[in-house]
Amino acid sequence: MKTKIINIALLTICFLIPTLPLLAQPTPPVAAPVDGGLSLLIAGGVGYGIKKVREKRKPPTPKGE
Repeated sequence: MKTKIINIALLTICFLIPTLPLLAQPTPPVAAPVDGGLSLLIAGGVGYGIKKVREKRKPPTPKGE
């Protein structure tokens, strides 16, 4: 039982010690640049909207075909 507690304590220390320097990082800049990802999302939304409008305008097909 004693060795189990020691092992758990050592593992906890091994995982906590490396993370302590990460707390001292400076704050990120306030304004983040908007990359091309936003334009891809907008283009995908427009394409999906056009697809849905075309599906709505298409006449229904007969059930036998």
